[in-house]
Amino acid sequence: MDAKVTWHAGLSFTGSAAGSGFTLPLGADPAVGGLNEGFRPLELLAVGLAGCTGMDVISILEKKRQPVAAFEVRVHADLAAEHPRVFTKVLIEYMVTGTGVEREAVERAVGLSETKYCSALAMLRTAVPIESKITIVEQGA
Repeated sequence: MDAKVTWHAGLSFTGSAAGSGFTLPLGADPAVGGLNEGFRPLELLAVGLAGCTGMDVISILEKKRQPVAAFEVRVHADLAAEHPRVFTKVLIEYMVTGTGVEREAVERAVGLSETKYCSALAMLRTAVPIESKITIVEQGA
């Protein structure tokens, strides 16, 4: 896997990945000299984690024919007070909405993602404690 960032000015960059060819803006908060023009690098780590485990879980739930109407993965990461401001604790919340979604199926899908499939989670787990929470919302309730 290859990725790069190209500098534009100040703290503004464009990130790209050779495999997919997609690009995205990276920037910094004005308080540290940025122009607020894009994702912060640590935000991308959190988004990548959410996307990795989310893709696993929804794929498994679809194979299990669970009636999911909406699905969201929220990542909350606590940051160290001092530099380097690394993640000190991560909470992943899986929000599943549907009619008759089985909790056991969701728990199994999350478990498989967390222990077998999600490489981002496996990598980050070596550096920071990660907890998960499952919320199932009955559609129409």
